[in-house]
Amino acid sequence: MLDLTGKNALVTGIANNRSIAWGIAQQLHKAGATIGVTYLPDDKGRFEKKVAELVEPLQPSIFVPCNVQDDAQIQTAFETIQAKWGRLDILIHCLAFANKEDLSGNFVDTSRQGFTTALDVSTYSLVKLCGAAKPLMTEGGSVVTLTYLGGVRVIPNYNLMGIAKAGLEMSVRYLAAELGPQNIRVNAISAGPIRTLASSAVGGILDMIHHLEEVAPLRRTVTQTEVGNTAAFLCSDLSSGITGQIIYVDAGYEILGMA
Repeated sequence: MLDLTGKNALVTGIANNRSIAWGIAQQLHKAGATIGVTYLPDDKGRFEKKVAELVEPLQPSIFVPCNVQDDAQIQTAFETIQAKWGRLDILIHCLAFANKEDLSGNFVDTSRQGFTTALDVSTYSLVKLCGAAKPLMTEGGSVVTLTYLGGVRVIPNYNLMGIAKAGLEMSVRYLAAELGPQNIRVNAISAGPIRTLASSAVGGILDMIHHLEEVAPLRRTVTQTEVGNTAAFLCSDLSSGITGQIIYVDAGYEILGMA
């Protein structure tokens, strides 16, 4: 039985009720985990209010701002975790960003600033958060991040984010190898296309979803809940022997050679 009772889980990347991170947080809570949530702060506090209202049913015992481009905010967030929980068992990394103009057009026109920003937020943040989480995972732990097929294949209008996801997937492997002796497992879920705030920046996202529904073995796309269920499994003792893996939750689309 999947049971996360007594586990402390930090979830990053919840933006609204369509976020994959929201689906994951719900399933972790359902399995009994104690939830902590980070949000991206803004000057007027509107994002904080929106996320706080959404996650209220989960009764998060930690709710902290964390802009992963700010080392001081990361440090403060994990100091809060240490003071409140004393131990961290689960880290959910659902963070990705690229300037919209760097997702379409010619890849050779990608700006230096855009490349740096995308890799910082989407890739390096996993490394930085794992470094902050490691001292708190005193009884081992599980780290789960989100990737996409565009990290291994060319996907129209994905461009720079494909590079970021490729780096993320390789980071999963290096982190898994390095953190394994501390019984910290690191895995990624490669989800099929889902309508989220982040995916709305990808041109033709609805066409991608419809195409998957027509050709994927299951003849449908996947839901946030299905991704959340897989994340809960990867965070549980049922997956104790799994680390450094990219788990596809995409209705089987990845296996096709002529999709």
